[in-house]
Amino acid sequence: MREHSRPRGRREAGGGGGAGGADASPRRERRGDPAAGGEHKPAMEEGAADLRQRKKQNCTESDKMAPEERNKENSKLGRSPKYMLIQRFAKLFFGCLAAVTSGMMYAVYLSTYHERKFWFSSRQELEREITFQGDSAIYYSFYKELLKAPSFERGVYELTHNNKTISLKTINAVQQMTLYPELIASVLYQASGSEEVIEPVYFYIGIVFGLQGIYVTALFVTSWVMSGTWLAGMLTVAWFIINRTDTTRIDYSIPSRENWALPYFACQVAALTGYLKKNLNCSAEKFCYLLVNASTYTFMMMWEYSHYLLFVQAVSLFLLDSFALAQTEKVHEVYRIYLFSLIGGYLLQFENSALLVSPLLSLVVALMLSRSLQMNMKKSTFVSRLLKIMYIYLVLTVAVTLNFLLKMFIPHKENGHLLKFIEVKLGLNTTKNFTMNWLLCQESLQAPSQDFFLRLTQSSLLPFYILVLIICLFSVTQVIFRRICGEPLKETVKLEDGRIGERPEIVYHVIHTILLGCLAMCLEGMKYLWTPYVCMLAAFGVCSPELWMTLFKWLRLKAVHPILLALILSMAVPTIIGFSLWKEFFPRIMTELTELQEFYDPDTVELMTWIKRQAPVAAVFAGSPQLMGVIKLCTGWMVSSLPLYNDDDLLKRNENIYQIYSKRSAEDIYKILTSYKANFLVIEDSICNEVGPVRGCRVKDLLDIANGHVVCEEGDNYAYSKYGRFCHEIKMNYSPYVNYFTRVYWNRSYFVYKINTVISFQS
Repeated sequence: MREHSRPRGRREAGGGGGAGGADASPRRERRGDPAAGGEHKPAMEEGAADLRQRKKQNCTESDKMAPEERNKENSKLGRSPKYMLIQRFAKLFFGCLAAVTSGMMYAVYLSTYHERKFWFSSRQELEREITFQGDSAIYYSFYKELLKAPSFERGVYELTHNNKTISLKTINAVQQMTLYPELIASVLYQASGSEEVIEPVYFYIGIVFGLQGIYVTALFVTSWVMSGTWLAGMLTVAWFIINRTDTTRIDYSIPSRENWALPYFACQVAALTGYLKKNLNCSAEKFCYLLVNASTYTFMMMWEYSHYLLFVQAVSLFLLDSFALAQTEKVHEVYRIYLFSLIGGYLLQFENSALLVSPLLSLVVALMLSRSLQMNMKKSTFVSRLLKIMYIYLVLTVAVTLNFLLKMFIPHKENGHLLKFIEVKLGLNTTKNFTMNWLLCQESLQAPSQDFFLRLTQSSLLPFYILVLIICLFSVTQVIFRRICGEPLKETVKLEDGRIGERPEIVYHVIHTILLGCLAMCLEGMKYLWTPYVCMLAAFGVCSPELWMTLFKWLRLKAVHPILLALILSMAVPTIIGFSLWKEFFPRIMTELTELQEFYDPDTVELMTWIKRQAPVAAVFAGSPQLMGVIKLCTGWMVSSLPLYNDDDLLKRNENIYQIYSKRSAEDIYKILTSYKANFLVIEDSICNEVGPVRGCRVKDLLDIANGHVVCEEGDNYAYSKYGRFCHEIKMNYSPYVNYFTRVYWNRSYFVYKINTVISFQS
């Protein structure tokens, strides 16, 4: 062992091996010491040469050394290289087969469940479209418009210059609503010649279900890569499906942007996990790098809020690199991918200024500018520790300053309401604004309920996640302490070492899940980002012999051989979990697939049928944004508002039109509606007579607060207004309401009024 230590040190000093050159730093320090007779080079020149050559030498060294190490190990075990090659190929083949099969079965499961829930095959087109609610209806309506266009180019032009959706407003629907998924789906539908084979709605939801299968496959692969066994992937998929209520929103919001985007993010995380691994051969490293590049850019194009999630990932990589736990060159390659994706997204998203003022861009630029200081941090000296603190402080300072300057000089309006929402959510500000209070009342923006943690505990996911997280976190803390004390990382971590915290991909996932978990504890909607990776990390941990070995190292087991016990537990524990999950939850899943549910809304069907038959083609409808989305999809008629919350003008429109449920005069409501050129008003009885579980979060309560019609004194609320609630008063058919509005249709749920163009004041 001593004979080979010196040559390996020379290779590492030239830019090879361990985490960002951290292993070689003490050796480089001795070689550069003038007292030792070596030639002294400036730190900047040495660091630059190291960074230029590291990636190339890593590939060549790993390619040369890996076969030699494998041959030595095989000769010790008495195995031929041919036998080991067949064994590795079989393991890879069956693992990939299990991953692909899991994804396909999940996609089939979603399709079957969707059919049982909505009876799609036995419904008419109108009844199918009604199942798309809110913003989902808007996305699918533009997909329909693309298919109806005489050509794809003409369809894209009409979407980018759209003046047939919202009255008095021309919008670039592709940019404002991120319609790239619909563009891709329409191209695939027409180019594949599927018009005569499958209906458009089945093709559309089939793509989304297929992406969900890819999502599950990516989680499978990530857990497999981390643990080394595809048993962890199977357990990940099982936990994901069992906790489907908390892992995905696919059940009730198929066209939502995250259902299109998160599968690509899962692929990016899987590729990044492989890319961060030590001793990766050159071919695998290049493949992972290309996959990270492609999936990052695609993810950014599919979801307008993708750069926020990538910002959380960038912070995780920044912390990983700050403590020299990963190869610096690899981490900075990921930063370059972020930069490329932001620039490409800015150009293809019609110069989207939100990407230029995003915190991701500011952080990446700050990291690039501070890189020269980081080159001197690899030396284990007191000065390097001070530089490390200065580096972290410098990056944060530059990032915040740069983001402030960009927002000052670059005009932007996108997502400005998010900052106001965060201020109110954190208690830094109070407001009576209807939109802010309405957002605060949404369930997805509340803190998670106890039922959420209870469901995760019942499936045994949460207890095992906490166990795995604690072990990994303590191991990572030990590694960071060793790095601060100047101890280098091992080039290859073996099972008997019990140091799972020295694996950079494990450290990344620990930091990433902690950050996502903090967000999920504040906003329940963030659980759909956090819970899938909880499934993955927990499954990896219980199936990883290294994690059990790390625990046994701390316990100092002597009665039983720790390596043997770790191998046994890594197989026995997931097997027991799998059998218990199968016994308890498999019957429930089969019941979901066999039980016929009924989703039928005859009142909405009657309303849409009346509009298509009786309303003029040029009519403009006004009502709640959620209903307007369904009207736009099912009838194609123009509406006055949409359920979109990324545009200040649309938010103001929504608040104004919601006044039909407030205590305002008939004249005020008439002026509001005619200012948007509305011809018909639709009042929903479910909103007008809403009995919400939380008093003060009903639409009419929020409107009363915003309009000053509620006074709070000593904990009691007193309502006052000289007008009655408009949605109640208009149903009485007396003056002055009948002077402005004429009822033309009604059923149990909806009341439709024609807005009079000629006002009669006869009583």
